[in-house]
Amino acid sequence: MALSGAEMLVRVSASLPEKTGKSVEEWVAAVGKSGIDPLDQRAVRQWLKSEHGLTKPQQEAIAIAAAKEAGWAEPTADDHLAAQYAGSKQGLKPIYEALLAAATSLGDDVVVEVRAGFVAVNRKRQFAAVQPATASRVDLGLRFVDPPSDERLKPATAPGQSTHKTGLTAADQVDDGVKALLRQAYEQN
Repeated sequence: MALSGAEMLVRVSASLPEKTGKSVEEWVAAVGKSGIDPLDQRAVRQWLKSEHGLTKPQQEAIAIAAAKEAGWAEPTADDHLAAQYAGSKQGLKPIYEALLAAATSLGDDVVVEVRAGFVAVNRKRQFAAVQPATASRVDLGLRFVDPPSDERLKPATAPGQSTHKTGLTAADQVDDGVKALLRQAYEQN
């Protein structure tokens, strides 16, 4: 079973002393002494890579710990969702809600994960993703092993793990055809 991002960070943090010779607390102190702004995640990660040769997971664990120590709070799912449908995209929220209702009605094993730029819909693995793409369109990404023939589907590599996507501009476009595509992606994953 795959680990969540938080579980992975805990494991990586616990392995730091053995793999790097320093605990996460010692690395956070080193970031502080470096003069780099601990809230500048990119700069902290680059420093950890170039100066210390740390792996991406190690960089992430340390950079997040340093930022939290400096007062940063990780955004919640509600924060991410509010940001996705803010400003010119607020009118797209009914499309998102219709897609989410259709996806979650497919089975008790559907899990929704709100991410910074999109919402992943998972079963055993991600089968759909919903992303406000423009001020007038929501993209429904679908992951197919065997894609159906449907003129609305376009090959894709995003959002999420999508192999195909379709754009929706109104909630009433979440019709029986879109629901059938969701069901096929659900059943294939």
